[in-house]
Amino acid sequence: MALATATDAYELRFGAGRSCLDLLATAHPAERLDSAEVLRAWLVGAGLVPPGTPLARVDAAWLAGFRELRGLVGQLVRTGLGPEPRPPYDTALAGVNGLARAAPPAPRAVRGEDGTLVRELDRPPECAGLLAAVARDALELLTDPVARAALRECEGDNCPLVYLDTSRGRRRRWCSSEVCGNRERVARHRRRAALARA
Repeated sequence: MALATATDAYELRFGAGRSCLDLLATAHPAERLDSAEVLRAWLVGAGLVPPGTPLARVDAAWLAGFRELRGLVGQLVRTGLGPEPRPPYDTALAGVNGLARAAPPAPRAVRGEDGTLVRELDRPPECAGLLAAVARDALELLTDPVARAALRECEGDNCPLVYLDTSRGRRRRWCSSEVCGNRERVARHRRRAALARA
């Protein structure tokens, strides 16, 4: 699934089934975490912070931290799709375990303008706490045998994205039906049209 963010110059995707997998999608087809503005949009879109949360402190160090975590999670997830863990697995696992130690931001419920309860963070979030939330999500995914068994790599041409297949019958083939699935359907249509002309 694609989600257009506040800046139309880029698009962030949030259909992988877990925030740690959605973080992986920020590197494809090109680097998307290239500014503090994009990282702020991703943090809100991924549900790590409620809309309207003050994120003025997001800077280049935050970008570097999330890119580093993305690389570590990518090593763990992609290695987990193969038959046996490879040597960098232990180093990546130690890195994610280390990042998971920080306390994630504490949520609280407050009354919104219309009187309903809405989620807010107890205080402005810190980078370490948000990294910990994503790292913990990755650790939960990797230690849950049912979730880990549902990990799939997209079958789209040149698409390395990984997602959780929670579809009925576990037959989902693409990271996004709207993106990779649509490309496949268009390519199939063109092949049929070319055969019909021949």
